[in-house]
Amino acid sequence: MRRKKTVLALVILVILAAAGVVIGILYVRGHKEPEKSIVTVEEEPEPVADPHAGQARSLLTGEWIDASLVRSRPIAIMMEDTKAALPLYGLNSAGVVYEAPVEGGITRLVAIMENYGDLERIGNVRSCRPYYVYIASEYDAVYVHYGQSVQGLEVLNTGIVDNLSGLDGSVESTVFFRTSDRKSPHNAYASGQGIIAGIAKKGYDTTYAEDYSGHWIFAADDSPVTLEGGADAAVIKPYYPYNKPYFVYNKDTGLYERFQFGEEDIDAVDNSQVYAKNIIFQFVPSSIYSGTQYLNIPLNGSGTGKFFTNGKMVDITWKKNSNSDITRYYDAAGNEIVLNPGKTWVCLIQNSYDDRSEIYATVEEFEAQ
Repeated sequence: MRRKKTVLALVILVILAAAGVVIGILYVRGHKEPEKSIVTVEEEPEPVADPHAGQARSLLTGEWIDASLVRSRPIAIMMEDTKAALPLYGLNSAGVVYEAPVEGGITRLVAIMENYGDLERIGNVRSCRPYYVYIASEYDAVYVHYGQSVQGLEVLNTGIVDNLSGLDGSVESTVFFRTSDRKSPHNAYASGQGIIAGIAKKGYDTTYAEDYSGHWIFAADDSPVTLEGGADAAVIKPYYPYNKPYFVYNKDTGLYERFQFGEEDIDAVDNSQVYAKNIIFQFVPSSIYSGTQYLNIPLNGSGTGKFFTNGKMVDITWKKNSNSDITRYYDAAGNEIVLNPGKTWVCLIQNSYDDRSEIYATVEEFEAQ
């Protein structure tokens, strides 16, 4: 009897246990845990530093410079380019250089600089000719020279530019000095600090005129000018019979390197070779002032030319409406040309010699001549 009761009890326990399992399963199935919501937190991107913060594009070169300097007024300084004057000092500090013939078949340069304060020796410095004055005025520059021709003085007296002259006793010893390493007249120089002091003495403005917006259009950093479809121009020779200058394109640097008198043209400030990123041939009319030996090159009017950059060349035209205007240069479609950022070298070449300038597609072609 007791055994039956024990068995019955075990059966009841088994039934109850099974029922508990079934109830547990049903409970679990009917009561799922609520799903946990997942919150995605997006990290804010790291701010990208502006590589040109505090900078602005130079009006002379299109290169990035300190924004506080971008409205600083440049100088336009006359330099001699004869064998006796070489090497010159400061050419690679210029943003724009103009080369033009004067009497006797030689050339002179006017170097337009905005970064000259640290230069201890600039030049040598030579005298003024009328067309260089008009070039200086296109950049609202202070024109620096040592004397002038009669015709040059007439233009200076119109007040079209502010100028510092070595024949002006009020600034001569402030701005200019002579050296003992060459003979006069090839030994007159200016210093950057002397020019700054001379400008202060004269009371000239040290910043651009408010309405001056620049001479050139420059390409954006990510859109360089390639002159696609233009002719190859590895070596270019403007026709100047005395110094016989030429430029050779360096593919590694993307610059044209200058030679003259059969050798490298050197800037004596740091013994670096003179170079340019952009080169313009501007073919101009010319005549001789009556009763003189002095060359007259009128720059107002229009004409033709060539534009070189990155080893390529295209034909262009130019136009200047008046002596107080800026010269504009246009491509075949009539659009104003766009320069690559960097130094620009403008060669004024007499129309009567425009067919004597030479352009070589390759260095090998040039060397084989």
